[in-house]
Amino acid sequence: MFDPHYRYDARMEATPIDATPYYRLDPDTVLHAVDSTGLLTDGRLLALNSYENRVYQVGIEGSDPVIAKFYRPGRWSDEQILEEHAFSLELADNEIPLIAPTRIDGQTLFHSDGFRLALFRRQGGHAPELEDRETRLWLGRFIGRIHAVGKSKPFRFRPALTPERFGDEAIATIREGQWLPPHMETAFESLAGDLMISIRAAYERSGQVKMIRLHGDCHPGNLLWRDGPYFVDMDDCQSGPAIQDLWMLLSGDGQEMESQLSDIIEGYRQFCDFDTRELQLIEALRSLRMLHHAAWLARRWEDPAFPTAFPWFDSPRYWEDLVLSLREQLSVLQEPALSLPY
Repeated sequence: MFDPHYRYDARMEATPIDATPYYRLDPDTVLHAVDSTGLLTDGRLLALNSYENRVYQVGIEGSDPVIAKFYRPGRWSDEQILEEHAFSLELADNEIPLIAPTRIDGQTLFHSDGFRLALFRRQGGHAPELEDRETRLWLGRFIGRIHAVGKSKPFRFRPALTPERFGDEAIATIREGQWLPPHMETAFESLAGDLMISIRAAYERSGQVKMIRLHGDCHPGNLLWRDGPYFVDMDDCQSGPAIQDLWMLLSGDGQEMESQLSDIIEGYRQFCDFDTRELQLIEALRSLRMLHHAAWLARRWEDPAFPTAFPWFDSPRYWEDLVLSLREQLSVLQEPALSLPY
């Protein structure tokens, strides 16, 4: 029922937004928006799987279809979206295989009928075979290249991944929204406090965490493989520790994860230094992701797409499972961190 690898919003909104922002986004509006960029649509339209934004494959006269992404109103500012685009284009210009937004007359962000959209080329591919050592080395090399570019300058407008933003604010959202069943309130309150203490202790053990520009949501679902990797969906790019773009590629028990991580870091270090103290953050970041995922669902619950897609969210069973998973995380945080053989 609870999947800590599910993709979710990587920003905690500080202000309320429209709970039903897409009710006006009908097929004619989508096609008109794409036409307004200077392309000529041919009427073909296919909605793609996305909850935070709305994404469509749109047919173009005499050309390949494009992917049109309509940003959720109120989530990001124009400056934040343009900074995402600039980082994507910077990576693409450095010959990193990333699906960057399409420039049309120098623009990447377009406005139409009150919506903001960007266009991307369609890219086929399949999930990477992460059990293969060569695949892990390959991914490590490209993530190292992404981070070498990411270190060159900071974000000005994109947010940072911090315990306060992903942890404290998530806990406050859950508490203030009265989502917890009465019989779980005391257990969650006590557990959340202990968990944040352990998360902050992990940050202290890692030393002065260097915050760099990241992909931010680099899990297997945001990777396509076709004669090599393609990185997609920079919607959650943010500042954070380098390990954030690595730990979601790991699975299995501790020994299996150490073997996988060793391969990824071997490739990574061909292009970028890695501070092994950041290994202290893996389980802390996993815990923060779990909290933030629950808060994301809470914030989006009045969007009609969410109760349909996640009907179990407001059930006692979900919160019981989440508390159990977080309790297991608290235990893991007391254990030694993963290590590398070199």
